[in-house]
Amino acid sequence: MNTDKVVVVDFWAPWCGPCKVLGPIIEDLAKDDSIADKTIIGKCNVDNNSELSQKYGIRSIPTVMFFKNGELVDK
Repeated sequence: MNTDKVVVVDFWAPWCGPCKVLGPIIEDLAKDDSIADKTIIGKCNVDNNSELSQKYGIRSIPTVMFFKNGELVDK
């Protein structure tokens, strides 16, 4: 992640009930023009991205991680 913006990643799966609740909120944030110049918001399906999920130690979903300058700063 080569950006000075805060990167927000929602780790989710289509079969996850809580993910279905959080998903629309994350999608609304991604469309919010008031934060677009400061943030990049994305979603990562853990079923399709097991290597990335393992890299960040995803043990339960949904998990939301925050990165700044390529470094994990919060989850």
